[in-house]
Amino acid sequence: MSSGIIVFILLVGGTVFMLTMGLIVPTFGDQRRTQKLLKRRLAGIENELGGRSVASVMREKYLRDLSPLERQLESLPGMEALANTIEQGGGNMLAHQLVVLAVFLSVGGAIAVGGLMHNLLAAVAAAGIGAAAPFFKIRYARAQRFAKLEEQLPDAIDVLRRALRAGHPLSACLKLVAEDMPQPMAKEFELAFADINYGNDVRRAFLGMLERVPSVTMMSFVTAVLVQRETGGNLAEVLDQISRVVRGRFKFFRKVRTLSAEGRMSAWVLALVPLVLFSLISITSPDYLPVLTHDPTGRKLIMAAVGLGLVGVLWIRKLLRIEV
Repeated sequence: MSSGIIVFILLVGGTVFMLTMGLIVPTFGDQRRTQKLLKRRLAGIENELGGRSVASVMREKYLRDLSPLERQLESLPGMEALANTIEQGGGNMLAHQLVVLAVFLSVGGAIAVGGLMHNLLAAVAAAGIGAAAPFFKIRYARAQRFAKLEEQLPDAIDVLRRALRAGHPLSACLKLVAEDMPQPMAKEFELAFADINYGNDVRRAFLGMLERVPSVTMMSFVTAVLVQRETGGNLAEVLDQISRVVRGRFKFFRKVRTLSAEGRMSAWVLALVPLVLFSLISITSPDYLPVLTHDPTGRKLIMAAVGLGLVGVLWIRKLLRIEV
């Protein structure tokens, strides 16, 4: 296989990867910055309380239930963050199992592609794709689950508000929301109810929910509940206002995403047109492209085209990440 075809394969993979990441990552550019801010605030709150976070306590219990070998593997650097990502995506796989799967896919892909194509560069590309595929799947599942939780949160707040007005205590209201709401929101309220039911206080239970779902909408809900618990007031009325704000925010975000759909489609078209033309020319005129791919200057031009194409995809992705 010629070097030009290998470069073309890498260009296709890189372009599709960047475009796909632009689709699964939330449209609004403040998402990652918001999550970092939430983590800092949660750490500050835990320091003020003088105790460990809910996540760290659950992590210790989670490690005690494993075998000695699994406990040692799960204690390696980076495994805790990976385990949190898997949990936020709704997965049940252990962190070290995901790493082993990535290594297996990487080695298997390199051996298979290298044996078929007899090309070191293609084998390295296959190894990279195989290693990244499990982590890409986890990130995609996490983004999809967060989007579903944000969509279900206003309905969950309405159920909680109606239960409070009916005279139920807060812990019983959480149980009602867990029973009435579909997944994945039901699981989050069930975990919060379990935290309170097993002796944890309301503050830590809701902060644990915010740690599991670090988003602006969840922060507004948790803040409203915690402030009401400390200062008093009608929590049902506060939740009514929060529900309206969250629904308005979600509606506005959907409108912005609809208005930016044309830009995303343009990104796909502009990025894929060179690849489609390359493929069509290679099929219809096989003797035409070797003039470019076999010449040293032509290979330099292909590499320049790869770099400029990736810069263009990144630039379009940056333009589409609207900060609200």
